[in-house]
Amino acid sequence: MKKSWRADYTQKLKALEDALNAEQAKSKEYLDRLKYLQADFENYRKRMEKEFQEITQRSNEKLISNLLGIMDELEIAIETGRETENVGAILEGVEMIHKKLCATLEREGLTRIEAVGKPFDPNMHEILVKVPTKDHEDGTVIEEVRKGFMFKGKIMRPCVVKIACKEVEGEKK
Repeated sequence: MKKSWRADYTQKLKALEDALNAEQAKSKEYLDRLKYLQADFENYRKRMEKEFQEITQRSNEKLISNLLGIMDELEIAIETGRETENVGAILEGVEMIHKKLCATLEREGLTRIEAVGKPFDPNMHEILVKVPTKDHEDGTVIEEVRKGFMFKGKIMRPCVVKIACKEVEGEKK
């Protein structure tokens, strides 16, 4: 006996419903996995942000701790300056404190930009004035008006410099 078209249709409909249910179950599983991954990623992001803040806090504390010792020494120098007439001793003490401050900042990654005698570099120098001269090559830094600094390879403050330029014939100094 031949199958009726209804039985054939019912069988195909049942197969399609089963396939649909299977795909819906897969879709729900994928959606659940995605939600878990999103939650895991959000937790990871928050944890990394917190760790970064803690690391920053610790490094700031270390720097501040080092600077507190220098601040104490400056206060002693000020107090000594008020009580003594010996300017040489005060100057010597302040110079020692300056060296200690420079050493502390260098340990943290601050370096001075050396400019005098070097060619002008617009990335590291700002020109205050061009000085006509025959003694130096054109574009050479001949004087540093304000020191420049780099912090871990990044320019924090460029040097303010005077640079040499060619003397124009007939120009008065």
